[in-house]
Amino acid sequence: MSLKRPRSLKWSLVLRIALLQCAMLTLIIVGILVALLATGLIPHDYEDGTMDVLADAVARDAGGKLILRETSDLTKLRSEVPDLWFIIRDKQGQRLQEGTMPPIFQPFAGLLDTINDARIDHAIGQTAPPEGKIRWTDTAAGNVQIFTGTKGGLSLLRLLDQAPQFFLQGILPLAGLMALATLFATPWVVRGALSGLGHAAAEAERIDIDQRGVQLPLKDVPTEVTPLVKAVNAALARLDRGYERHKRFLTDAAHELRTPVAILNTRLASLPATPERARLLQDAARLSTLTDQLLDLQRLDRQTSPFERVDLVAIARGVIVDLAPMAFSAGYEMSFEPERDTLFATGDRTAIERAVTNIVQNAIEHGGRAGKITVSVTTPAIIEVRDEGDGVPPGERERIFEPFYRLRPQDHGAGLGLNLVQETMHLHGGRIEILDGKPSRACFRMSFRALAA
Repeated sequence: MSLKRPRSLKWSLVLRIALLQCAMLTLIIVGILVALLATGLIPHDYEDGTMDVLADAVARDAGGKLILRETSDLTKLRSEVPDLWFIIRDKQGQRLQEGTMPPIFQPFAGLLDTINDARIDHAIGQTAPPEGKIRWTDTAAGNVQIFTGTKGGLSLLRLLDQAPQFFLQGILPLAGLMALATLFATPWVVRGALSGLGHAAAEAERIDIDQRGVQLPLKDVPTEVTPLVKAVNAALARLDRGYERHKRFLTDAAHELRTPVAILNTRLASLPATPERARLLQDAARLSTLTDQLLDLQRLDRQTSPFERVDLVAIARGVIVDLAPMAFSAGYEMSFEPERDTLFATGDRTAIERAVTNIVQNAIEHGGRAGKITVSVTTPAIIEVRDEGDGVPPGERERIFEPFYRLRPQDHGAGLGLNLVQETMHLHGGRIEILDGKPSRACFRMSFRALAA
């Protein structure tokens, strides 16, 4: 099932505003026209009412002769204008005439061949409307000349008939120009109005689990979006409180476990030397290691002291000296291969020492209890721990750094050791990688930031 593409606020606003403008423009213009018709303002100034009715009524009979059909508009015009008069003629000389022409217009009746369009009035200057008009117009009978008075009004039905053409020629182009202006103006307006929201989104992208107490800014955020930003800030605050409670619990639990674990080790050491005692001591050591790892995790999370210049060769050598007896008793050989006598990096000595210790302990635990464990220190600032065990499948090399992840169901897992290594490398701006080694089967590489010797 495919997810719907999120709607764009910008284009949604553009479309809705354009449609609203078009609708409002149409309603305003139509409303104005209806109001003018209702108040009689348009009929007072409209001068083609009689000519429009006559143009609609003129036609030809079967023989091609000009006739005047008695339309409803013509009947209404006759009742409203008792003294209706007109002359209708075509270019072939056919002629229709009705009513008594006022004397002022009679001289023009003989000059119709020489007149195209004319507005005739007895007053000096242009009046609206004039008393008479001459015009050639297209009708059902073809192009004819109509000479008549101007006492007819504008019909609402005729106005509605012209509405589609008026919409296409008047309203639509104007609405198109307004929509085009909206298309360019709306994105700019939206960007300005939502600039504060953009700043809040940029801050949200920088939120990390290691940065607590972060709140999204409310400055310049639109009022409509403010409740959402406040809700996110409240959720972040709750997450921070929950995270702190979780961390305090782990720290308190680790401190509380240290005393009973130490007592357990003491009591086990006093037992007679048997295979069962050895297994119990091994399990107790694993529990003690896990307790120390929990405390290390808390110490890393609260790291505040500045980094110092540390010698990776000295750190690796110290770890090997401490863990060599454990490795020998588990059936391994140990090898230390420094490229130089000293190799410096910047960091926290205790954290790096614990990280190397966890890597070597992981090799002792999962290296197959045979072969050689090799610790090398190479330039620019790299510590590698190689063993000859079964290795780590490529598909598991990311997940193995998760807390308590088990590579195989029967394994004890790596506890927090490898997760602590990853956190330590992240703290130091370095990285931890798992490589294929030859003849070794697994290679853990820790890359630090190097310093000049």
